[in-house]
Amino acid sequence: MEKHKAEADIATHDQNPYKIVKQLLSESVKQLGLDESIYHILKKPMRVMEVSIPIRKEDGSVENYTGYRSQHLDVLGPCKGGIRFHPSVTLDEVKALSIWMSLKSAIIELPLGGGKGGVIVNPEDLNQRELEELSRSYIRKITPVIGPEKDIPAPDMNTTPEIMAWMIDEYDKLRGYNIPGLITGKPIIIGGSEGRLDATGRGVVIHIREAANALNIDLSRATAALQGFGNVGSATAKFLHESGVKVVAVTDVSGGIYKEDGLNIPALLEFIGEGNVIADFKECESISNEEMFALPVDILIPAALENQITSETAPSIKAKIVAEAANGPTTPEGNKILEEKGTFIIPDILCNAGGVTVSYFEWVQNTMNYYWKEDRVNKELEEKMIAAFKRVYEMKENKGCEMRQAAYMVGIRHLVLALQARGWIQNGDLSKL
Repeated sequence: MEKHKAEADIATHDQNPYKIVKQLLSESVKQLGLDESIYHILKKPMRVMEVSIPIRKEDGSVENYTGYRSQHLDVLGPCKGGIRFHPSVTLDEVKALSIWMSLKSAIIELPLGGGKGGVIVNPEDLNQRELEELSRSYIRKITPVIGPEKDIPAPDMNTTPEIMAWMIDEYDKLRGYNIPGLITGKPIIIGGSEGRLDATGRGVVIHIREAANALNIDLSRATAALQGFGNVGSATAKFLHESGVKVVAVTDVSGGIYKEDGLNIPALLEFIGEGNVIADFKECESISNEEMFALPVDILIPAALENQITSETAPSIKAKIVAEAANGPTTPEGNKILEEKGTFIIPDILCNAGGVTVSYFEWVQNTMNYYWKEDRVNKELEEKMIAAFKRVYEMKENKGCEMRQAAYMVGIRHLVLALQARGWIQNGDLSKL
């Protein structure tokens, strides 16, 4: 009973991500001078699936988990998006994430739509066998709506290349032959792409570099703080360090660490790789999330969960650049406070698009059955990220708005032009786009 109550509280909270994305869509459609009907097309996923996943536990009991898959819009191509395993997953969260994926692909100009999946589960409560059974059972349940031409899943929060391998193996068993293009983020040995694991973090740092250039900030003299040190946060820290940025603070669920002269990022990465936690890293001070947000750094990178920069935390933020490596880390109230301060925000649908971009490259390689070297992957990724940043920054300058609004408008513009080309939109003057 308590579990269901917690889920309901999340779904009805005033920071509901689906409500937030609908509000931003509505404002952006108006800003572009488009008919309200465009908003009504974009605000709802075209298909949402809820599945029941009973799993037999080691003690013989059966736990029934709930899973979702949301497919927002396939006007540009098959839907694409990750699968997350987390206890706070909700239907509205998955819907919102699928819309963000559509916009992200449109901003990058990928031939993909937006999808997202999730299972309400804490993976730490499962042993290896139970986790594999959950992964395989989930993919079996959503098999009718996925496929390399329909919807292409990928890793997300608490899902790994190993879990993707279990899922694609299960799908191949059902189909009777190997279909590597079904899922991206796979191990390289079974069709994964070089560079995929670091792609989101690499993309974040490319966008930070472009923002720093626009603001005349010398990255070799810049400081940064990160919230979250999973795959995205750790890769971001690595590439920031390589760019000469001094990373002074990192926090995650275990706690936080701070060193004014800069953390030893290579040593920290090695420490975490050995199975240790952030809070146990030596030769630095402990720091809370609230204290980390308030540090006088040049760059702040939220790389954890949604709704972290709020009306409570935003007033203390001093960073010149906030790079949203996580999905939906800033609430509308927090965003308003940052914009009033003049903080340069690199919005999530632009900032963390490196992952879906290299997932697209992986899908392309699977389709061709020809695989690229990592240098080519990284070069193609950089070109896509730079072009997308320029599109959004130009929209910002032309419309006199902030980066988040500009990103939404760039994404919506691309989707609307595709809708018009397919004949979904019959009326209205779109010449201003």
